[in-house]
Amino acid sequence: MKQLKVKLIVTVLLLVQAVVAWAASKPIFEVSTPLTVAVGEVFRVEFALNAKPDSDSFRAPTFQGFDVLAGPAVSTGSSIQVINGSVTKSVNCTYTFVLRSTTAGTYTIPVAEVMVDGELVRSNPQPIEVVDEGAVQSPQGSTAQRQGQRESNRSAAQNRVADDDVLLRAVVSKQSVYKNEPLHVTYKLYTRVPFVDYSFEATPTFNGFWAQDLTNKKTNAQSSRETLNGKVYESYVLGDWLLYPQQAGELRIDPMGMTIVAQVVVQSRNYDPFFGSGHEVYNVPRKVQSQPVTVRVKPLPEGAPQSFMGAVGQFTMDCTTPSEQLAANSAATYTVRISGTGNLTFVQAPTLNLPSSFEQYNVKTTEAINASATGITGYRQFEYPFIARAEGQFEIPAVEFCYFDPLRVEYRTLRSELLRMEVTPDAKGTSSEAVVLSGRGLSKEEVRLLGEDIRFIKLGASQLREKRDPLIFSRLYWTLIGVIAVLFGASYLALRRKIRESQNLVLVRGKRANKVALQRFRAARQYMEEQNRHAFYEEMLRALWGYMGDKFNIPVSNLTKEYVREELSKRGIAPDEAQRFSQIITQCDEAQYSPSASAQMQEVYQAGVGLVSLIEQKVKR
Repeated sequence: MKQLKVKLIVTVLLLVQAVVAWAASKPIFEVSTPLTVAVGEVFRVEFALNAKPDSDSFRAPTFQGFDVLAGPAVSTGSSIQVINGSVTKSVNCTYTFVLRSTTAGTYTIPVAEVMVDGELVRSNPQPIEVVDEGAVQSPQGSTAQRQGQRESNRSAAQNRVADDDVLLRAVVSKQSVYKNEPLHVTYKLYTRVPFVDYSFEATPTFNGFWAQDLTNKKTNAQSSRETLNGKVYESYVLGDWLLYPQQAGELRIDPMGMTIVAQVVVQSRNYDPFFGSGHEVYNVPRKVQSQPVTVRVKPLPEGAPQSFMGAVGQFTMDCTTPSEQLAANSAATYTVRISGTGNLTFVQAPTLNLPSSFEQYNVKTTEAINASATGITGYRQFEYPFIARAEGQFEIPAVEFCYFDPLRVEYRTLRSELLRMEVTPDAKGTSSEAVVLSGRGLSKEEVRLLGEDIRFIKLGASQLREKRDPLIFSRLYWTLIGVIAVLFGASYLALRRKIRESQNLVLVRGKRANKVALQRFRAARQYMEEQNRHAFYEEMLRALWGYMGDKFNIPVSNLTKEYVREELSKRGIAPDEAQRFSQIITQCDEAQYSPSASAQMQEVYQAGVGLVSLIEQKVKR
């Protein structure tokens, strides 16, 4: 029987490994499109496959509502990694189309199909919205005309970010709950325009609630497409909390506020659909705030049983009782496990009433709790250790656990069974009854133990030692006092200096600029090795803009190429080096719209890292 169990376990493990390996090797076919485009705007649609397709197996969809200017342009790439002798090879293939929108409305990019090793793989349909915003023409002529047109383009870029293009919403699972009933709150960012940076200005406070943070940085950083008020948005989860109201009444959840820097591309008259030339990119800051939320918290109904201690949810109780026959002076444990969904964190140990001759010790608590959007699930286990000191027949009353069920709107009481125990004489054959002495509350067994507390006075010659000089007021004593005083003074001065520096936000921001930039450069390098061109250039833009803003304390609203060049010139950076920053930013902006810019990623990466290193050497804060 034991060998059969082992074989079954091994078979299940092999099946699980096979399923995981099959899921990891399954090809993924994804489509990349902009959220919104203007009528007459030229844009690109990319179908990316993480495997090698079969020859001539790609089937393009029908782009209804759009004019196909070019495509499909096929690009392939592969990479090999060797880590600890393990060789990993990855292959990717991208099909690119250049389209032009013709009529305003909401359309869907249909499903594309491709064969991989004889297996059909399909992409997902992707919604896209075409809006009628008018054409922005690029000027031709003198410098004054170009400057005037640039200001006009900047104003047009400001106007292209509408009030409903960037939204921040608080999504609440319920508007009315009972006290201690879970409430799920999610803060979502909805955007119809790409953005390069954001910063929080106000974070929500949960006064009157016990809050459990469910935010998953890795999962919530991923975006998803949602339709809100008839428009298509990219949504991002910024915060996810599970709240338990601690008081009844009207409780207000404060809004979340933030500033997001949107990126707007204004196209010129001379636009090349392949190389993306003839356009300008503007950063447009927008402040958004979620709506305040008011939750009505209902008090728990009156008439709660005496055993109710504040548990709210749906629970079960399992009790593990000791043996019905126990030897005197032997230890045993009574175990109670509370399982279910609700405010498990606040569940207290039920009361266990033991006979007076039983010696009870502290309750041991163990738990396994998992917090999710639906509430806290798991169990809390309470162990009641005790020792039966006297023999006889005893009854241990039933354990009661009472909780309030918000679904049934009633109190429910769980009870264990009555336990009858027989305590027999211990191994020494000692026989005693649980007789309690009047006025003292002691049994015969406890009186018998009192004799062990009497000790005789030791007789014989004493061993006396010579008295030593005390440490206090000695030379060593004053030396130690002096060393302690010096260490205290030095620690105090260092702490005061650290507090002053931490309060200087400009200094703290400048010091962390290089560290944050290096982290983003590492992420960009990883995207470069994965041949993920869009993510690489986006991360490079965030690294460079974020570094300049933190290093020179430039507000988000003033973070432009002209302003950065002026700051670099003030700090002693040569004009050609300052111009290098604008060239790198322009190159990154243009590369996002160029399908042939993959070979330039190494050059852009080295130029960006070299520029930051140069600024760190020459600019000292």
